[in-house]
Amino acid sequence: MSQTTKYVIKYKLDGEQRFDFAILPDNSPEQVMAALKSLHGDDAAKITDIKVSKAL
Repeated sequence: MSQTTKYVIKYKLDGEQRFDFAILPDNSPEQVMAALKSLHGDDAAKITDIKVSKAL
């Protein structure tokens, strides 16, 4: 069984500051972008300033 961790992903979408929580195996850029794509679809291409940290 793989270990998963809850992360908070802070980012800007079209210049607007946002955040979401995601449960991921790790905080690699590929995992983070996959989570954001599942939330925002094609708009994920507009996301900038991504910061990831473990949720408390």
